[in-house]
Amino acid sequence: MIRILILIFFFMVNMKSIAQVKSQSPVIHEADPFIFIKGAKMQPDKNMIYKAIYDATKAPKDSTQILPALNMAGSELNALAVSYVPLSHAKFVVVFHGAAINGILDNAHYKEKYGVDNPNLKVLAELRKTGVQLFVCGQNLLAENIDFKIISPDVTVASDALIVLITFQNEGYALMSF
Repeated sequence: MIRILILIFFFMVNMKSIAQVKSQSPVIHEADPFIFIKGAKMQPDKNMIYKAIYDATKAPKDSTQILPALNMAGSELNALAVSYVPLSHAKFVVVFHGAAINGILDNAHYKEKYGVDNPNLKVLAELRKTGVQLFVCGQNLLAENIDFKIISPDVTVASDALIVLITFQNEGYALMSF
C-alpha cells in the first residue's frame, strides 16, 4: 500500500511539473511547437550539426494546413531553438514531389485549386530565411504540366527529386519522409 501511495505521489509531482512547461514555436510559428523535457535522455546537443533531408511527397488532409514535411522541418527547428542549439547547426533540405507539389504553388494558383490562400507560402519563406534549402522535382513538374513560374519563388527547381535525395544522403544527411 505504501508503494502505491509513493507511486501516486511521484506521478502527481511529475504531472504538475509537466503541466507547468509550455510548448514553444519560436522559429516557425505555424509548425508544431516543442516542449523541453528536463531530464529526458537524448537532448539536442548544442555542438552537433543536424543534417536532414525532408522528402516531401504528402499533402495535408486539409488544404488550410501546411504540408507535413514543412511542419516537421519547422518543428525540428523549433526543437533546436528551444534547446539553445544555434540554428546555424541545422542543415536542412526539403525536396517536393508527388502530392506535395500543390503546396508550393503561388497563392493565385493554390486558391484557384483549393479556394483558400496557400498556408505554406509564409512557412516556405521563413524556412528559407533560416537557411533551409528548398527544391522541387523538375521531372514531376513536367509530368504534371505545371509551369515552373507558378511555383513559390522560395523553391528552386531541381532536375529530379531523386538526384537531390541521393546527393544529400551521400553527404551524410538523414532521410526524413513525409
